[in-house]
Amino acid sequence: MSNIGNENEGIAGHGSFFQQTNLSGAEAATATEWVRKHVDKRTVDLGERMDDIRDHMWELEKDGQIIVHRITDDHKPVEVNTLFGWAKKVPTTQLWHHKSCGQCGNIPGYPTSILWFMNNFGYVPGKDYLDETDQTSCTAWNYHGSGIGNVESLAAVFMRNFHQAYISGKQHGFEAGHFFPLVHCGTSFGNYKEIRKYLVESAELRERVTKILGKLGRLVDGKLVIPEEIIHYSEWVHVVRNRIASEMQTVDVSNIRVTMHAACHYYKMVHEDAIYDPDVLGGNRTAVGSSVALALGAQLIDYSTWYDCCGFGFRHIISEREFTRSFTMDRKIRVVREEANADVMLGIDTGCITTMDKNQWIGKAHDNNFAVPIMADIQFAALACGADPFKIVQLQWHASPCEELVEKMGVSWTEAKKTFEAYLKEVEAGNIEYLYNPELALGGRQ
Repeated sequence: MSNIGNENEGIAGHGSFFQQTNLSGAEAATATEWVRKHVDKRTVDLGERMDDIRDHMWELEKDGQIIVHRITDDHKPVEVNTLFGWAKKVPTTQLWHHKSCGQCGNIPGYPTSILWFMNNFGYVPGKDYLDETDQTSCTAWNYHGSGIGNVESLAAVFMRNFHQAYISGKQHGFEAGHFFPLVHCGTSFGNYKEIRKYLVESAELRERVTKILGKLGRLVDGKLVIPEEIIHYSEWVHVVRNRIASEMQTVDVSNIRVTMHAACHYYKMVHEDAIYDPDVLGGNRTAVGSSVALALGAQLIDYSTWYDCCGFGFRHIISEREFTRSFTMDRKIRVVREEANADVMLGIDTGCITTMDKNQWIGKAHDNNFAVPIMADIQFAALACGADPFKIVQLQWHASPCEELVEKMGVSWTEAKKTFEAYLKEVEAGNIEYLYNPELALGGRQ
């Protein structure tokens, strides 16, 4: 039963602290305009400086309390600037894929496109990257969506997974620290950065988590292993974008109008660590996603609700599903269709892409026919580089219509479908192509 309208109980499913604002239309417009003025120029974000958490990590390591998993020259890092102008090292090789819970079920073409690029760059699986199976969920979906879980459990899971990343090279003949974690999911990325800050600032939390990790056999010399940087896969795409465009692009996308949705967990939760580049929309938007579209020569179109959430909101999708659906249709899909006349909307996170992609068919029930293809930046880049729309980019899993976009890029959807159907016959006969040798998951060598 809905509690809407009962001022003592708040909005359904969200507790008494959530209340109706009861703003008039004019008041809501004034509030929205205030937000736009501040977020567009980042005056709020830059108004108050804070400590760089990495400085405290060096001190803890010097005191013998933790081990920092460092990014070395072997990882061939590229330095970029964060919102505060701090230098952030992004490794380009020897990467440990930390995958997303939702990718394989909802957007399988997202991780396959990443592996496809690494293979085409000549990366050697098991040496230059590791697609390991010994990884758990970050559990942040559960935490944000249902409230089950706590900081201690999130920190223990964080340390468990990143310990595995640190030692994973050993079974393949390398030293500890050979592979550096590359996080596919925006939620995991934001959660890990937030939890890293808690771990570094709280001696009590470190003590509790160290006891848990000790019982799991997940300490090194009795210490927690904390990564020097937490890297989102789109940051890797950002630093290799010009290589993608110069070495691999085969499709002219200069006639494609692209809009970008950056995940809240990428640049709002721990905003000081998000990458900004003055060459991307004047540095007033986080650079990832947008930068690869520009490098490929697409038309990057800004739009007024760029700052808004996709509507997923974690708890909204559980307790107020219709809110999520109406928000994503009215605040995102309608705007990029009517304002930007977008051919495609790019995202960098499973939850965002799933929300904006899977809810468009529902809009038809309410005459909200604002169809826009939704995909990850890496999928769009793969299409521009000649990847198969079905076998690699796997657009057949998408609910939003992608056929028109693919055709506009000069690729025949019909012919690609015929090729894919023929391939499926080969799969039925046992002739399967692998992007990654499955034996590597068991410690085998390439």
